Amino acid sequence: MLSIGEFSKICKVSTKTLRYYEEIGLVNPDGINAKTGYRYYSIGQLKKMIFINRLKSYNFSLDEIKAILELEEDQAEEKLCSAFNKKKREIEEKLSDFEYTLKQISNDILNLEKGIPIMSYLDDIEVQLIETKGQNILYMRKSMSSYDYAEGYGKYFSKLYEKIATEKLTLVDKPMTIYHSPEYNPAGNDTEFAIPIKEVVKGTRDLAGGLCAKSVLKGSYSELTSVFAKLREWVENEGYELVNSPYEIYLTNPYEIKVPEENITEVYFPVKKK
Repeated sequence: MLSIGEFSKICKVSTKTLRYYEEIGLVNPDGINAKTGYRYYSIGQLKKMIFINRLKSYNFSLDEIKAILELEEDQAEEKLCSAFNKKKREIEEKLSDFEYTLKQISNDILNLEKGIPIMSYLDDIEVQLIETKGQNILYMRKSMSSYDYAEGYGKYFSKLYEKIATEKLTLVDKPMTIYHSPEYNPAGNDTEFAIPIKEVVKGTRDLAGGLCAKSVLKGSYSELTSVFAKLREWVENEGYELVNSPYEIYLTNPYEIKVPEENITEVYFPVKKK
């Protein structure tokens, strides 16, 4: 048996962390001295602790790790493989975002060295005034926090596409997101996921057409804030006002592109003249 101190040294985990793991039921000591309260761990638990450390290095949360450890033996291998693949995709997305950020900051440095203001790129964002046609959309409306967006986009669009396939509905355009909240709320924003289809069925509604200020983003979704800001500035300067919720249309599938620069997103602000 190993004392908690010996166990912590070998596994490179503090005794405070081990006590917390015991508190949440992740790793319990094999024995506790009734008189002294000293914790002891078996040699066999070293393997479990090393496995936990590996999962942590893959950015699994403690809740996710606990769920993995509780898997039934006959399901463990398949579900672990699935969890690893999902985590791998998450890491690849983060790596891609970091690569994009690195390019962005390198470009900012070059511009600063040339005396070009960092925010001058906003002047290059083009805005068009167009007339859109009304559409019949299959939709799901949810309250989404900023932490939910990455997973939510895939989850809710997948459910909509599944319904389209199951009921043999007809796609007529690209997926879109409509933002209904009057202001940003970190706790949750009124967000509608929608896909235009031909048939009028349960779960569809009309999306009105009309005059819109439109801009196109070619690049990372992180730049959408700049496009929204440019559109809002244009609407104000040109004497228009918003009459409905802004929305985005995704011309590219984020799971099929290789780099963020290949993303193409259209942004629409429904407007009328003041």
